[in-house]
Amino acid sequence: MSSSETSAPRLRTLLAYGVMIAAALGLYLLIRAQGEGLAASLPAEPARGPSSAGGESTLAHVLLSLALITLATRVVGGVFRRFLGQPPVMGEIVAGLLLGPSLLGAISPAAQAFVLPADAAPVLGMISKIGVVLFLFLVGLDLDPRLLRKQPHATVAISHASILAPFLLGSLLALWLYPTHATRDVDFTAFSLFLGVALSVTAFPVLARILSDRGVQGTPLGTTALACAAVDDVTAWTLLALMVGLAKSEVAHAVRTVVFLALYVAAMLWLVRPLVARFAVRVEETRGPSARMTLTLVFVALLLSAVATEAIGVHALFGAFLLGALMPHEGRLAREVRAQIESFVLVLLLPSFFAFTGLRMQIGLLDSAEDWLVCAVIIALATLGKLGGTTLAARLTGLGWRPALALGFLMNTRGLMQLIVLDLGLELGLITPKLFAMMILMALVTTFVATPALDLVLGKRGFETAPEDELSATGHPRQL
Repeated sequence: MSSSETSAPRLRTLLAYGVMIAAALGLYLLIRAQGEGLAASLPAEPARGPSSAGGESTLAHVLLSLALITLATRVVGGVFRRFLGQPPVMGEIVAGLLLGPSLLGAISPAAQAFVLPADAAPVLGMISKIGVVLFLFLVGLDLDPRLLRKQPHATVAISHASILAPFLLGSLLALWLYPTHATRDVDFTAFSLFLGVALSVTAFPVLARILSDRGVQGTPLGTTALACAAVDDVTAWTLLALMVGLAKSEVAHAVRTVVFLALYVAAMLWLVRPLVARFAVRVEETRGPSARMTLTLVFVALLLSAVATEAIGVHALFGAFLLGALMPHEGRLAREVRAQIESFVLVLLLPSFFAFTGLRMQIGLLDSAEDWLVCAVIIALATLGKLGGTTLAARLTGLGWRPALALGFLMNTRGLMQLIVLDLGLELGLITPKLFAMMILMALVTTFVATPALDLVLGKRGFETAPEDELSATGHPRQL
């Protein structure tokens, strides 16, 4: 095929992509114009900030809580995996719900306070977030960059389509919810932007966990899903930075975030990656044990990369993931790092995060039929936007309907990133605790649906069952 024959479809795709972005922006401006005339009815609520904890009793509480949560999440996660065919992460979140105010707190507040005392909660939350940072590093370490290089344009197009559709639906949802579920000190622009971003986020760690539990993270479609989710969440966090800047009347903050993020990525690709490659070669040539010193240097680099993205305003998770993705995923270095930290992170630290999110949720706040109707609408719109946007974009880039649907259901998973966004919204006073609970339920339902939907679309054996004619010749979406 000549270059002129291949450039024409690419030009048409890029033109369609530009029209999609412009149309989405125009539609949101129309929504914003309609919403500016609305008035919120709820009184303002004080902003929530982290509490402090310290002392020997706090240490005992943290250790006891960590032990109980680790045991509970392991047991419930095993039940979900064995009897319901769900990834253990679903059981870990449900275990948190069972131990938190939604069930145990409603039955016995004293028992719930024993499991997670108020002074131990902030410390335990910080420990669990460190576990997620380490897990994202491991996900990046397992990601094969050679597969990503074959599909950069398709990945960006699919991920951005999966953001724009739910973002617009979330903005439309704000027209309905703002008068009754927003406080008077929150303007419509900040509220609508937040709901749009909240519906657009994909839980990258949860998606990676589902793929790893099914053993398909290295397949072409699994790699595409990871890449799309990574691009998706970086874009969503950029939008979130803009939203926070608008909420604080600091639009320049969002611009600085984009500029510094671009500089960070460039430095990682052009400076850090060659250094890491040379370090991996030296580790490969070293004779005798080197795991401790190797792990020390890797941890230092991991923490500095995470600190950099946290300081930029994106999130520490992406710094950890990018460093892992830039490291050679095969060889002695990768084997030693995995052997030293993988089990510790997966067994002790990561489950505590998903359980901790459940401990902070109160289902009892949804105390009327109207509340549950609103929750159902949120779930439906979130699914329609994410699943529909991803599936259509994937189909247009060359995937067959079944792989495109599978990718859509994967991108529709929420969890970790959703909870981080919701926590920030609650802390800034952009959403109420009741709306926070509704959004948490949306994250649970969309994630729960992913596994049975994948079985229905692709069969029990997984991604490899998709017929060859439903994929491009390379097994990936075609180049745009």
